[in-house]
Amino acid sequence: MKAEIIAIGTEILLGEIIDTNSAYIAQRLPELGIDLYYKSVVGDNLGRIVETFERAWSRSDLIICTGGLGPTDDDLTREGIARLLNEEPYVDPDLERRLRQWFESRGYPMPASNLKQAWLIPSARAIDNPRGTAPGWWVERDGRVIICMPGVPPEMERMWTHEVQPELERRFAGEVLVTRTLKTVGIGEGTVDEMARPLYSTPGVGIGTYARADGVHLRIGAKGRTREEAWARIRPVEEELERIFGDAIWGRDDDTFEGHIADLMHRAGATLAVMESCTGGLLSSTLTDVPGASHYFVAGFVTYQTEQKIALGVPAEVILEHGVVSQETARAMATAARERVGATYGVGVTGVAGPDPQDGVPPGTVHIAVAAPDGATHVLSTSMNQGRQAVKRRAVTTAMLLLRRALLGQLR
Repeated sequence: MKAEIIAIGTEILLGEIIDTNSAYIAQRLPELGIDLYYKSVVGDNLGRIVETFERAWSRSDLIICTGGLGPTDDDLTREGIARLLNEEPYVDPDLERRLRQWFESRGYPMPASNLKQAWLIPSARAIDNPRGTAPGWWVERDGRVIICMPGVPPEMERMWTHEVQPELERRFAGEVLVTRTLKTVGIGEGTVDEMARPLYSTPGVGIGTYARADGVHLRIGAKGRTREEAWARIRPVEEELERIFGDAIWGRDDDTFEGHIADLMHRAGATLAVMESCTGGLLSSTLTDVPGASHYFVAGFVTYQTEQKIALGVPAEVILEHGVVSQETARAMATAARERVGATYGVGVTGVAGPDPQDGVPPGTVHIAVAAPDGATHVLSTSMNQGRQAVKRRAVTTAMLLLRRALLGQLR
């Protein structure tokens, strides 16, 4: 089956928002045995929407589109499909009733413009959307299927998971592709490639390496008539890669590095405090994105001004002698954070996010320290001037990498 994805919305076309919906869908089609051939983005213009649908209709069996299902005049997906198929929209009474109930339950009347969200055409049926007012459309005619989902990611993802994917599995699944991603850290991409190379010739299994912010990922893929058959091909390769890479593997598939840190902290029965400057609270925010982080994350101090570092226990003489952006100050920040709240570990981050130098220190310079339970401190310095936001994100990842090494006893 040949599939095509269409993202509808001028805001996507102009780059005002990123089209995460198409990526989400594209990642999930292979496991259904559906081949994706094309992706398109079209703005809120009826003529161009119809033209895009006509092109997709001429070359694809399955067309999946997101966006353009709202109540306003520039939400034109329904109109585009109706014109493509030369079918007249009508108001479905059941959809209208449910739509009015949705507004009444929130204490205000339904605007007249929302009535178009109750439209159907003869070839379409509604797809339930409990998270919003816009039902999706499942359209079938002449051996082709068009699936339309809302552009709001939480609405689209819920609709895909609970309504669309199960239906596609029942009706269209062929040879399926399954994948496993192993996430490594502490080894360069070239070395990872060399270590995994003996397995590249495994029949029926593909392996690829990808450099990411949190390390190098190994993606294993295999096809089969069923998921079980495909997984049976992957498992021996996965086990051998686990043997080869050992502790360098920190996670799999959708695992996050902050989730991995949380697991290590829980296993160690340890607690953590953070004092950060150039990252502006991003490290604390990232660590606490994990549910249950309060079990180990004690406190985070954002000390952008030097006086606040001193007030929280960083010795003034350290800053005067070495500078606020220095390895010594990072060490003192980590120790002060740990001692201030009695945590097992402390992390200190200081640097120059940019774009300008600070006291002669070039932008992108970052010093990160971990204070361990035995009183020892370990520091890592980097230079990564790729713009202010990139420096902050990279510093957060580097801080978590250093903390991981401390938790695994890899710092001496």
